[in-house]
Amino acid sequence: MSHGLTPSQTIGPFYFGTVTKVYHQQLAPPGVAGERIELALTVHDADGAIVPDSLIEIWQANSHGRYNHPEDRRNLPLDAGFEGYGRVSVDTQGCARFSSVKPGRVPWPEGGLQAPHVNISVFARGLLNRVATRLYFDGDPANAEDPVLKLVDPARRATLLARKDDKGVWRLPIHLGGPKETVFFDC
Repeated sequence: MSHGLTPSQTIGPFYFGTVTKVYHQQLAPPGVAGERIELALTVHDADGAIVPDSLIEIWQANSHGRYNHPEDRRNLPLDAGFEGYGRVSVDTQGCARFSSVKPGRVPWPEGGLQAPHVNISVFARGLLNRVATRLYFDGDPANAEDPVLKLVDPARRATLLARKDDKGVWRLPIHLGGPKETVFFDC
């Protein structure tokens, strides 16, 4: 019996990025200072269909605006237990959920402060490398002065704004292409 070649994709015949489900969704356990938030991020392809085998990583500062990283040596509190990093495989609805605190403002290298944001990396079939984007909080007054948002075409800024649903969950759909494509950044 002849089966022929397996179908090819850009990263091999099959994407095994999330064969082993990865759940590191608690960035800030109870007791960490700041406003508690829940994030729900969904991944969609260019046609708007869910990408059920993608993986999302996030990285953020704590509520004081400090990263849990050795290079962040600013004299700001770093809460015990705060990691600021999460990695989750999406569920069958293409959604990755995270629990954390709303990040504080961090400095921009050229002066000023950035609005509260969460850095996002998406890994999915069809991508040779991760794609990087950001989540900002819709309605935050600091968004108007954020240096990164100012670089984004005003017509596309909404692709970076998470909106709070009626249950208090911040939701951001991430579109890998098509007419609703999310703004992605070079890293």
